[in-house]
Amino acid sequence: MKSTIESAFQRIAPYIKKTACRLSPSLSEAVGAEVYLKLENQQLSGSFKLRGVFNKLLSLSAEEARSELVAASTGNHGAAFAHAVQELGLRGRLFLPCNAAKAKLEAIEGYGLPYELVGNDCVETENHARVFAREHDCTWVSPYNDPEIVAGQGTVAVELLEQLERFDAILVPVGGGGLAGGISAYLASADTGATVYGCQPQNSCVMYESVKAGKIVEIKSLPTLSDATAGGIETGSITFDLCRRFVHEYLMVTEEQIAGAIRHVYTTEKLKVEGGATLPVAALLKDKDRFQDARVVLVISGSRIDDALLKEVLS
Repeated sequence: MKSTIESAFQRIAPYIKKTACRLSPSLSEAVGAEVYLKLENQQLSGSFKLRGVFNKLLSLSAEEARSELVAASTGNHGAAFAHAVQELGLRGRLFLPCNAAKAKLEAIEGYGLPYELVGNDCVETENHARVFAREHDCTWVSPYNDPEIVAGQGTVAVELLEQLERFDAILVPVGGGGLAGGISAYLASADTGATVYGCQPQNSCVMYESVKAGKIVEIKSLPTLSDATAGGIETGSITFDLCRRFVHEYLMVTEEQIAGAIRHVYTTEKLKVEGGATLPVAALLKDKDRFQDARVVLVISGSRIDDALLKEVLS
């Protein structure tokens, strides 16, 4: 896995931004630790998802690249897909759930990529999109269940180790598991000794419940400020095994704690980011004693939050 992710890092380097890793004095003081923020919200498409999409598209055969590409997304994968398709001069079509966040929908519309709203859950939308791709001889670009996608997301860890030689723990948002799976697998293969914590909202913690059960489970997801990580996991997803093997522990946070983290990041760090990106912040503040005196990295995964929602949270 280490060489695969390092190859992906070289492949996508000309197309992505090397995002900053900066010390957070406010969080360091609050926890009694040395806390760094890996700012994937700065990525060109607004989230870490661009890494996986570019690695996938740059790995396509000539025949696959000539076909229409199809993706499904709650928003961030869609924006990354639209950006990469446009950058590489390819053809694409996107499916999103009907409850996709307004800010993410507007970002996708800015690329002019054809899209369709289907279903109210990411798994339902993905199932529809996969059937469409199969029936129309299109190339399917999964949001997480694909080795090239996971390898691309894992390049966050490669970049991070160039910026910060050593750290004790890293907190990563978990939805479908591509980011956490890629990062944790790379850190394990690089023998860093860092503890990987997967962060999920209590209202939608499918990966946590699946790992606990030893199999992918279907549970009802309640509304959450962390829309980017909400919903189920595709049956047979490769990310389940990666997260089960390499993510050391899972930390659950409430909606109130996510809202508090959004406020903290906005007012203290001067960052306007989405709920899913603040899961590591919420988990860190909830469990301060665990991280005291440690060097900790929080992956801030994406930038897009609706202005109306941000205003509501801040008030």
